[in-house]
Order: sequence, then C-alpha cells, then structure tokens
Amino acid sequence: MSDETRLREKICRMAQSLFDRGLTCGSSGNISARTADGGLLVTPTGSTMGDLDPARLSLFDADGRFVSGDKPTKEMPLHEAFYRTRGTTGAVVHLHSTHSVAYSMLPDVDPDDVLPPLTAYSVMRLGRVKLLPYFMPGDPAMGAAVAELGGTRPAVILANHGPVVAGKDLDAAVFATEELEETAKLAMLLRRESPRMLTADQVRALRERYPLD
Repeated sequence: MSDETRLREKICRMAQSLFDRGLTCGSSGNISARTADGGLLVTPTGSTMGDLDPARLSLFDADGRFVSGDKPTKEMPLHEAFYRTRGTTGAVVHLHSTHSVAYSMLPDVDPDDVLPPLTAYSVMRLGRVKLLPYFMPGDPAMGAAVAELGGTRPAVILANHGPVVAGKDLDAAVFATEELEETAKLAMLLRRESPRMLTADQVRALRERYPLD
C-alpha cells in the first residue's frame, strides 16, 4: 500500500470518527493533508465526513494544481492560507462543532484569545486562539483573514461558523481540534460559575515548555 493510499484511508477514517461523535454534521466540515511529495489531499465539496470515499478525495500536486478526484471543498482558501503562512503545517481541520460555534457568538469573549485557560492541554495544543469575524461560507476573505495573522496562530474560530486548526500532521490537527471543542464545551458549562483557571505563570510555563511550531 502506498503512502498516499494510507493517507487517503486515514483521512476518511478520522473524518468518520469526528462525524460519528457529533463534532460535525450533514455535509459540514472539511480536512486537508500534505502528501509525501508536497501535494494536498482534500475532502470534496458537498460531501459528508461520515461517508467519504478515499478514491474520490480531491488531489492537488505540489504546485497547487488540481489533479484528480471530486471538486474540492469551497473552503480551500482557509486551508491554503495556513499552508502558505505556517511552514510546519501538514494538515488542516475545519469543523462546525457545536460548542465552538456557540462560544464564538457570546458577546464578551476576547477575540485575541477567545478560549479561557481552563486546562493545560488547551494551552499546549492550541496556544492563543483567535476569533475571526463572520464571513459568508466560501468567501475567499476568510483565507485572507487567516493569512493576515502571518502564521502566528495554529487555530482560529470563525464567528458563527466554526474552528479551523492546523497541525504538523493529520493526528496533531485532529487532536487539537478535539481539544478546542472540549475547551469550548467546558467554558460553556462553567460560564455562570467562577472556575479556577490556570494562572498567568502556569500558562507561561506551559508555553515555554511546549512551544507550538
């Protein structure tokens, strides 16, 4: 089995896991991942992550030219912006996960650091998550907004839309996306409480010990 075939199957397997656990629904959400030769495999537009066909994933070559498969997701500008500005990016995951979307709508969140420091793992895997404004789905301006961050953030949440997370490989991107959703869920559960969050010193120590590439 070739590396590309293994990657195709892994994308579909992880996409189905996300779908089965309710982290995305219907035909929402998309995934892309670097191939060994520098190309990209991307989930197709209008497809459900619960029933992807490995052979029909959209394939791009290392120069960004469409090679084969179904038409790619209309959110390609989001993915391309991360690959262009973060040289360590090996995969990008975009979901419409419920708690992340809900948290993006709250009026008093900090758009420069939207998630509170509730657990060590959110700090280690996500860093400071940027809240971007609302864009119409498929609007290329979403990619421009990510590019304007200059590769400084591996994760963003699109207001009223959902998270977009880059990782060094598919595992890292998926795990970080799951961590983002769980942190948003915790934040929603604790919204009317006064939780003991990590201190500034604890957050600083985590960022120093576990820097994000």
